[in-house]
Amino acid sequence: MPRRLPPLNALRAFEAAARHRSFTRAAEELHVTQAAISHQVKQLEDWLGRKLFERNGHMLALTVEGKSYLPELTSALDSLAAATARLSDTALAGPLRISVLPSFASKWLMPRLKRFRAAHPEIDLQISSSAELCDFSKGDIDLGIRSGLGRWPGLRADLVAREWLAPLCSPRLLETGPPLDTPADLRFHTLLHDQPADLWPRWLDATGVTEVDARPGPGFTDSGLVLQAAIDGHGIALGRLFLAADDITERRLAQPFAKALPNDYSYWIVYPKAAAGKPRIAAFRDWVLAEAAASTTTHD
Repeated sequence: MPRRLPPLNALRAFEAAARHRSFTRAAEELHVTQAAISHQVKQLEDWLGRKLFERNGHMLALTVEGKSYLPELTSALDSLAAATARLSDTALAGPLRISVLPSFASKWLMPRLKRFRAAHPEIDLQISSSAELCDFSKGDIDLGIRSGLGRWPGLRADLVAREWLAPLCSPRLLETGPPLDTPADLRFHTLLHDQPADLWPRWLDATGVTEVDARPGPGFTDSGLVLQAAIDGHGIALGRLFLAADDITERRLAQPFAKALPNDYSYWIVYPKAAAGKPRIAAFRDWVLAEAAASTTTHD
């Protein structure tokens, strides 16, 4: 026999208004207007053929029928919410295949992964570290973290962090190496080069330094490697501050000059637009964005 049930929105409106004894607070909880709550409650009363509220000016009181209806309705909605939560937890369980830049994986993601595991133990991350753009059409990757301008056809791209560049070196170099009091003192040091090759010339030009030859020095194709070379005392890197945040905080790296250069590229989390609502993708995306917001520093 079919169940005879009132409209769900009307039930939710009455239950919220009855709990709060206020149409205004019910509207705030359900993110609708006060007029919508009033209309839905009236719809429910008409459907039931019973008055549920007594209205006396701004005062709102439950009728005998309303008082009787509220506890059972609240219990039923709570059971529905719990069942939905259990189903959502089941939907979260399983593998999530992500492709991440090697530098981002080693310098930023890996130190934070235990927090994701604690928040979502039901999700099994399968991480592929690659500098190549992943081809989502093959179906073997769910989500990627990339550096770029945020424009990839057919993909949704959420900004993780904008990137800034600044000289970084080992604190020991500041104590025992040649002087490094002004940017012009960089001419006494080995410069470590990241990709693209014009980063040091751009920073020196923005700083107004002309005495430094930015061409010599070891080059690296991975931003994590150039930061590690600086940590090991091989020279001074023009490092990506977002990736270097933990190394700076833990004093493995020092930033001798405040001047930071905005990079053209930023970090993005990317995935097919059609996959935006998948629970595992949404959970990882929201966690990454929250972690990035907590670790991002504002630069002039």
